[in-house]
Amino acid sequence: MPNGVSDMQNLDLHRLHVMAIVNVTDDSFYSASRVVTVEAVERRIAEVVEQGATIIDIGGYSSRPGADDIDIETEWARVDLGVGAARRIAPQVAVSVDTFRAEIVRRTVEKYGAIIVNDITAGYGDEHMVELVAELDLPYVAMHMRAEPKTMQSCTDYTDVVGEVFGYLKSRAVELESRGVRRENIILDPGLGFAKSIEQNYQLLERLSDLCDAGYPVLVGLSRKSMIYKLLNTTPEESLVGTVALNWEALRQGAKIVRVHDVAEAVKIVTIYDKGFRNL
Repeated sequence: MPNGVSDMQNLDLHRLHVMAIVNVTDDSFYSASRVVTVEAVERRIAEVVEQGATIIDIGGYSSRPGADDIDIETEWARVDLGVGAARRIAPQVAVSVDTFRAEIVRRTVEKYGAIIVNDITAGYGDEHMVELVAELDLPYVAMHMRAEPKTMQSCTDYTDVVGEVFGYLKSRAVELESRGVRRENIILDPGLGFAKSIEQNYQLLERLSDLCDAGYPVLVGLSRKSMIYKLLNTTPEESLVGTVALNWEALRQGAKIVRVHDVAEAVKIVTIYDKGFRNL
């Protein structure tokens, strides 16, 4: 096994985690999150580790609404840069890779050791993904989305968004287990901002405890998203306060992982919640 973190068995997915977003892309929706050079990626990783991130999420494929597809070699070059920097700078910190492509996962594990797989398609984007995750025994985030990033915001027609999204994720978790993914490795993500209107995002957040009660760790990624800035008629750059408020609500309802751009602020609210409110 390559050097670095090679054993995810010690990652307790039932404690609270702050997942730091490291976008090795040039078109992510929040411009301040884009890091495309080795030096910039290393600075970003050093910063988030110093601030207390417990998971570093490397993304080489932008999944913002309307984003164009990129080829696998372009994605791999970005992921290789990001994961390599994370292993050099913070080998003790868990790394996730935000990808739907099994080949990206295989290459990463072969070169760097075990990772968390953060899949916006819940395995539907690549027919080989689920079998590979099961074979490699990797923690796996299954997210709800319709269509693909370029077209997903035209697919928001739900009869009952809470029932349909949470039902999909629960049934998907059962299917993942039936195909060899260990229950302990399954993480569910409601996909806030992915094929949902602003109102639908808040309906899902309001009922998030229904998903958390299913018994799988839940990841919430709402950092600086349009459900905040469009509601307030501002911009992603002006959405930190809203992000903090909504992450608190996600924690209150039972989320275990908050995926964020602003690690220092997230670590503070996680600490306050964990120490002061979690057992009330």
